[in-house]
Amino acid sequence: MRFRILPLLMAALVCAAPRLGGAQAVSNDTARVIAVADSALAAITRGDAVGLTELMVPEAVMFPTSTRNGVTSYRVRTREAQRTAPLAGVVERGFAPRAMVSGGIAMVWFPYDLYLNGAWSHCGADVFTLVKVGAAWRIASLAWSAEQPPVCERHPAGPPGAAGKPPAVVP
Repeated sequence: MRFRILPLLMAALVCAAPRLGGAQAVSNDTARVIAVADSALAAITRGDAVGLTELMVPEAVMFPTSTRNGVTSYRVRTREAQRTAPLAGVVERGFAPRAMVSGGIAMVWFPYDLYLNGAWSHCGADVFTLVKVGAAWRIASLAWSAEQPPVCERHPAGPPGAAGKPPAVVP
């Protein structure tokens, strides 16, 4: 009986080996696309519109959305328009990102909260669509919602600088 199980185990490992390698590749790309999204939020918090747009392909577009009185609206902003957008005083903190990768495309869903000049503003979700350009991932589009709790969640660490801690991204 022992000798019959060993070949079955060996066959299972051989069959799983290509999938294990693929899972590692997906895991690495998943970490990379989340890092790009995290870098985008860090650039926003630094007030660095140029740094934010350097993470994008030249044709990138943004779709800010907001819901007021039950009506959702959106705007469209190009990468070039974003380069000159004022970001001073913004602290945007993401948490619990989720990523999906398939070949040369990826998506990151990144809940966030946002403070403006130290005061609570709103929360929502950033949705990054990324494309692989050579070995690098770049943002092709960015859409976000701007809402208030309970529709969205505030950062689990509390307000920026709570308990003497600097703002942080929670994976």
